[in-house]
Amino acid sequence: MALTVSKSGKREDPRYYMEIAIDVMKKSIDERNKKNPSPHVGAVLVFPNGDYDVAWRGQFREGDHAEYTLLDKSYRTKDLSGCWLFATLEPCGPGARNEPKIPCAERIANARIEKVWFGVQELNPKASGGNEYLEKMKVKVYPFDSDLHHVVHKFNKDFEDWVEEESKKKTISDSIHTGLLNFSVENSDIGSLSPDALKLYISKTNKDIEWDSEELRADLISKNLLEINDKTKVASPTGNCLLLFGKNPRDKFPQAAVKAKVDYGNGIEPDTESFDDAIILMPNQVEQWVKKVIPESMDRSTFTREKVSHFPTEVIREAIINALVHRDYSLDGAKIQLDVTPEKIEVRSPGEPFYPNTLKDLQSFSAVSYARNIGIAYIFNLMGLMEETGVGMDTFKSLREKHNLPLPIIAYKKPNVTITFPRNFEGVKDANEILQNLTPELLHAYEFIKVNIEASRKEYAEYAGISDKTAYRRLSELKNQELISDNGKETSSKKYRYVFINK
Repeated sequence: MALTVSKSGKREDPRYYMEIAIDVMKKSIDERNKKNPSPHVGAVLVFPNGDYDVAWRGQFREGDHAEYTLLDKSYRTKDLSGCWLFATLEPCGPGARNEPKIPCAERIANARIEKVWFGVQELNPKASGGNEYLEKMKVKVYPFDSDLHHVVHKFNKDFEDWVEEESKKKTISDSIHTGLLNFSVENSDIGSLSPDALKLYISKTNKDIEWDSEELRADLISKNLLEINDKTKVASPTGNCLLLFGKNPRDKFPQAAVKAKVDYGNGIEPDTESFDDAIILMPNQVEQWVKKVIPESMDRSTFTREKVSHFPTEVIREAIINALVHRDYSLDGAKIQLDVTPEKIEVRSPGEPFYPNTLKDLQSFSAVSYARNIGIAYIFNLMGLMEETGVGMDTFKSLREKHNLPLPIIAYKKPNVTITFPRNFEGVKDANEILQNLTPELLHAYEFIKVNIEASRKEYAEYAGISDKTAYRRLSELKNQELISDNGKETSSKKYRYVFINK
């Protein structure tokens, strides 16, 4: 059965097709002979001229993947070179399908699709790895816009809630190991795990089991955190397990630590602290330390014209959690660092920005949640320590509106991604030299454009509660300093917008 090709000609606007994929996703059909819910997936195939075709999971036959319906049932004999594909779920990776079935990522690469956009990451270890495979096969992969990730997750809530229960039925042999952290660690056993960490895990996931029970052992096996030796039948912790729950994770991973320092100013000797426990214990430990030292590190604020001694600790907690989950644990000797001074707070996380997010995405707060360490991210999500649908971007963007503080400044200086939270106007200047000459009023305008990517003069005037004339003067000054640009329209046009520039 052939699908009907629709005309669009909007290939210059990827979001147009993202929204179509989401609309199509809602047509997905559950498999009637299965009690568990199926993921709802929509896909859009875009031809070089902008025309497109659509498919959804189960469209013609129960259980058929949307990508399979598009590429195999409708265009198996067609030349799809130069085409684009949009799918609301990361295409399933190598090993996800039983032979002779072909995983969607392989099917896409074989069809010579040029670019792929995906909605949300596949966290099921059995089906994950599609994006990495496509990148290896020289297919360009991009995420949907961050706000659309929330839509996809919300529509698939029943399926995502079921995943936790389904994981209990899986065995270690069902898993696909894609990194060193997924393998068992030599000379370690269940005795290497921290009772405190295991008890916190049980509490946060609402399990009615004991920390040293066979039920917990089975649960950890089902999540690929314990690996059974085929000969001895002994369960050994994986690298992920030791990082998450180990008594002394640094015995095997010396880099698994958060090093913190506070400089109180005024000639007072700085204090240091090292957090070395299981990483699921660290968010609370760091938060308690921050609550203790921040009031004492006085903020001599010139930003709000008032003395403000506190900083929202939930923001620092979010930054530390993101560092623990997304850092590169393969970098020997590289530790997460937290520095507190009267002017700013810095969190340094080892590793480059993780694909598909770029430094530009991080700097404009448009990055999407895509975990470098899937096993760690999954447990943090289950425990409610972080949200799957964000990487702290919403928290960071809210600093000015909720707390009247400058936006954080994100940079990469090998080997760390650094997030700097200015506590006052001087902290902004210290963190970013290109903003040295800005007044607080110009910084306010700059940060508005930064958060919104592009906006009109009227939109900024309404937000700031100022006249159009004042808004025009501020935005024009930023443009003259080449800190922002425009969309190329005539200044008299209603479609004229000021545009943020990443520098």
